[in-house]
Formats: sequence, structure tokens, C-alpha cells
Amino acid sequence: MIQAAQAHDALLADIRSADRRDGGFRLWWLGQSGFLLQWQGIHVLLDPYLSDSLTRKYSQTDKPHVRMTELVIHPEQLSFVDVATSSHNHTDHLDSETLGPILVRNPSLKLVIPEANRAFVADRLKIDSTKPIGLNDGGMIEVLGIRFYGVASAHETVEHNERGQVKALGYVLQFGNWKLYHSGDTIRYEGMAEKLRRFAVDVALLPINGRAVERRVAGNLFGPEAAQLAYDFGAKLVIPCHFEMFEFNTASPDAFVDTCRRLGQQFRVLRCGERFEVGPS
Repeated sequence: MIQAAQAHDALLADIRSADRRDGGFRLWWLGQSGFLLQWQGIHVLLDPYLSDSLTRKYSQTDKPHVRMTELVIHPEQLSFVDVATSSHNHTDHLDSETLGPILVRNPSLKLVIPEANRAFVADRLKIDSTKPIGLNDGGMIEVLGIRFYGVASAHETVEHNERGQVKALGYVLQFGNWKLYHSGDTIRYEGMAEKLRRFAVDVALLPINGRAVERRVAGNLFGPEAAQLAYDFGAKLVIPCHFEMFEFNTASPDAFVDTCRRLGQQFRVLRCGERFEVGPS
């Protein structure tokens, strides 16, 4: 089992101690595609998966989800979070055992989702269908001073519902002087870099576990593809994610790192539970 850089009470203490209204921001990788953003006293959870629900669900099947990295924090410890996102309906991005306990303790939590998934989200989380804040490709909403821009993701294609709304959505978050892009699960599609280039992204969070038919799950960017995409849309820095969670669906970050270095793309590889900090601009 991979040990987190810090976990549970130690991680919570780090989050509390880092809470400064200085104009900068902090990020913690929580495993898989989950991150915690802290800015000006506001906390945003991005696609958190903080349970063993998938390990239990698939334990007696031919596709076991064997956890590689320890659970970094229990969701109950994050009841202070202000906003949470879900990029799409897969359980490691919309987990009732993660979001449910937070909602019980914090009913005022704002939940940002693709509008196409509203009914599904409400049913899975057992909440009123009017509670989530829906967004579509090309749209923008503002929550607690943070602007969320919707950018379609392809997992492995850009899927739409019957109303033409995108089912998998990445988010560009604009807060203060900063812009953060969290893609959720995606591969690259035509025009994606051009869509993102206009945002002048400071930090991009991209999956690197790749895709393989034998996994029997929708795939993602390979590490070199993630590095190239970040470079092509001009991300000032890219952080990889969606690896070292499940044994059957992971990848080493080495090829990602090698490609970033070859391209001259700035990057940072985090350990689970590790803090990444950007000071005031």
C-alpha cells in the first residue's frame, strides 16, 4: 500500500494551517482525480473519491478494484468545504459514500455538475434535483466569487444527451488572478487545445493513466499526451492525476515527466496528500 505524504489528522491540520487570505492558493491531491483547492478561505473539492465503494462493489468480479494508495482522509473531516464538483457520473468522480457524508454535515454545500447529469446526480446522492448547479460546455457560473467555465471532456468521446448537453465536463476555475483547469476524465479531441488556450491556464490537472481495451473501462490521456496537451494550450504548469489508485487502471508518471522535460513544459508530480502552493501574484 502506498503511503500518503500526509493523511487524516495530519492532512487536516495542514489544510487548516495553510488557510491564508493572501491572494495565493493551495492545492492538495486527494488521490485519483480528487483535489482540494483553498483560496481566500474558500475550499473547493474537485471530483473527490474518498471511500472504498468501488473496491467493495467489484471485489467478487473479474475486474477487482484493488486500492494502491491509502485513503488520505475521511469525507466527514471535510465538512467545512464550500463547493464540490463532479465532472461525470463514474463513481470515482461522483461517489455517494464521499459526497453523502459531507452533505449530511454541511447541507449548504454547493455542488457543480454537468447539467446533463442532474437527474442521475440527484438519484445517486438522494438529494433534491434542484440542489446541484448545472453547467454545460461553453457556459459559465459564479459560485462564492469563483467562476466555473465548462469545457467538454471526451471519455473516450464527447457524449451528449438528447438536449445536446455534454455528459462529461471539465472545469476552468477563475479566482482572483488565477485560472485552474480540471479536466476530469478525458482524451484529447479536435479543437480541445484551442478551446483551452483562451483561458491562459495557470495550473492544469490532467489524467495520465491512458487506455487499454483489456481494462474494459473508458480511457484517458496517456502521460505523454497529457504533457503535450498542456504544452499546446499554454498551461503554465501541469499536475498529473488519475494514477496509483487501482491496480488494474494505473500508469507510472515517468513518461509524463520525460515528455514535459523534452517540451520544456513546467510540471509538478504530487504525492497523495501533498500540498502544492502558489503565492500571491
